[in-house]
Amino acid sequence: MDHDGAVQRLTQYAAGGGCACKIPAGELEELLSGAGFATPDDPAADLLVGVETGDDAAVVRVGGGASVVSTADFFTPVVDDPYDWGRIAAANALSDVYAMGGRPIVALNLLCWPRDVLPYDLAREVLRGGAEITARAGCHLAGGHSVTGPEPKYGMAVTGLADPDRLLRNDSGRAGLPLSLTKPLGLGVLNNRHKVTGEVFPQAIATMTALNAKASAAALTAGVRCATDVTGFGLLGHAFKLARASGVTAVIDAAAVPVLEGAREAVRAGFVPGGSRRNLDWVMPQMHAAGIDDETMILLADAQTSGGLLIAGEIPGAPVIGELIPRGPHSVVVHG
Repeated sequence: MDHDGAVQRLTQYAAGGGCACKIPAGELEELLSGAGFATPDDPAADLLVGVETGDDAAVVRVGGGASVVSTADFFTPVVDDPYDWGRIAAANALSDVYAMGGRPIVALNLLCWPRDVLPYDLAREVLRGGAEITARAGCHLAGGHSVTGPEPKYGMAVTGLADPDRLLRNDSGRAGLPLSLTKPLGLGVLNNRHKVTGEVFPQAIATMTALNAKASAAALTAGVRCATDVTGFGLLGHAFKLARASGVTAVIDAAAVPVLEGAREAVRAGFVPGGSRRNLDWVMPQMHAAGIDDETMILLADAQTSGGLLIAGEIPGAPVIGELIPRGPHSVVVHG
């Protein structure tokens, strides 16, 4: 509440929302290409996964049959309820570890708060939501870092452990493998509708707060070696990155892709995040899609927040939405 007793809507204090506020994929790749990543003179561990393929987290081998998985993720409010935002941001940060086949063991809060305009009571609820998710994940939450700033932002730096010989990587796909998706699409457009109208979509909140732990474990049990999580670059963007890194083509059956209730209606009503359109523009030159309507293409490119895993393989409960084939003239092919 503000001093007049009006409800404060967190999403109104952010220019973007959730993973839709990521730096556009093409711009990010251009930025990183000139940044330079020097090899340490005396490395303390063997780097197994770095920045080369844009994978979900960094992985270093530390000996004794173990590797450390390290990641960080934070964003502006995607929903107005501070507790739900905290839960969503934490689940999203943990997802990067699960996407590598790891188990999160410790997390640190990352908080930016406009203390002159938003009360600390709201920030406390954000942190409480994050703590609830890490506790559910069996992951320690041990402090963090906070700063003041004009926009509220929250997320986590997460460290996990993984078997270096059983990692899930985005460059390990091979032709002949099916593609499965563990959560439905449409989070970006529903979150955008929430931001504009204040409507609450429980199905979106339930999806975003669901951990990818069981899906990750099921993938490892099934012998899967290639996966990535579907977040701000949309299904098409993350499928493109996986296909490019693996040297294959990803074929997606648009009719088989699950979509959240209300998402198509949100697209028709014009609630499309700018990030989703940028995703489609980025992938379009590398994609062949004939006979697919604009509504479906937007949903396939929709910027997800705390989305599911895209798995090169099959696991119980996850629909098969396509396959990997030998590399052709396009990295992604969409039919339906």
